[in-house]
Amino acid sequence: MADPVVRITTSSHFSSAHRLHNDARDPAWNRDVFGKCNNPHAHGHTYELEVTVEGPVDPATGWILDFGDLKRIVAEKVVKKCDLKNLNSDVPFLRGVNPTAENIAVRIWEELAGCFAPGRLVRVVLHETERNKVVYTGPER
Repeated sequence: MADPVVRITTSSHFSSAHRLHNDARDPAWNRDVFGKCNNPHAHGHTYELEVTVEGPVDPATGWILDFGDLKRIVAEKVVKKCDLKNLNSDVPFLRGVNPTAENIAVRIWEELAGCFAPGRLVRVVLHETERNKVVYTGPER
């Protein structure tokens, strides 16, 4: 029988500020489209981040990846870089993008992809608020 394939998920959070703004458009367009999220002084969120990894269960350990390693990788690659930062200016992996929840989730994926061998990243969920979240399952194959 083949080793079962299982998914594990860890949750973490970080608090950050951002401003939604498109430099290619004029100030009136940005105010109309992004509203209060276009505040020149930014605004903040406490983001909840869920990262899911999939892989075969190792018969020797009984896991696909130690939860401690999963948490450490997410903390080092994402949380420490984003917590108490301005996402527009302080986070290198977000440079050059409008830090919408969608764009943040995609860039988080790019930071984490390939870090969980022999498992693989299968889902990033970013909660911007209690009611609003983005689910990203990677680039189309």
